[in-house]
Amino acid sequence: MEDPKSGAAVTRERPAGDQLPLRERKKLRTRQALVDTALELFTEHGFDGVTLDTLCDAVDVSKRTFFRTFSSKEDVALAPVHDLWAVFMEELETAEPTGGPAFELLAGVLLTALGRMGADGWADRLRLSRRLSARTPSMEAHHLAFCDRTGAVIATVMQRRFDMPVQPDPDGLRPRLTVDLLAAAFRRALERWVADPSESGHEGLADALRDACAAVPESLTLPARPR
Repeated sequence: MEDPKSGAAVTRERPAGDQLPLRERKKLRTRQALVDTALELFTEHGFDGVTLDTLCDAVDVSKRTFFRTFSSKEDVALAPVHDLWAVFMEELETAEPTGGPAFELLAGVLLTALGRMGADGWADRLRLSRRLSARTPSMEAHHLAFCDRTGAVIATVMQRRFDMPVQPDPDGLRPRLTVDLLAAAFRRALERWVADPSESGHEGLADALRDACAAVPESLTLPARPR
């Protein structure tokens, strides 16, 4: 979902692999090899214990090739979650609103995106990535910056595609807060899913996300009574 040069969130079209030109298929294979190898090495040796040179040597690519695809070690290590939000953006561009709450629409879009992610070991990569991020400050900082940029893009798409009220919200505060609530719900769901060893597939993450999203309205009105 990030442009490797600018760091901006972008939408990518994803035709079936066998429909892509040979050059594009090679790029995708190289990208996947970098992600898989990076997560394996970082998990075994620690994020700071693996240099970019070591990673590139393990995949047999040059650093120039690496930087055509990723902006940093953090970027390649966070690729699984970035890929999910790229698919989310694709789905958001075609989502049809029903007039209900925007939060429910976004939650449905994210669940649809999750349903597209489970065929090639993505859930295993996501789990490894999240565990690394939880103990690597530079990855967490990179991820938070990504979330902030991506949230702004999603809010902009919402205002472009949907009939969002201009008043009393001319600066888009409410759409942005809606996106932030979704991101918070996803983060809590992701933490629960990663911590549960019995939930290995993306279906368990989807269930955790449903639970977290369902808890959002109640959390906003949760009373705080004196003891």
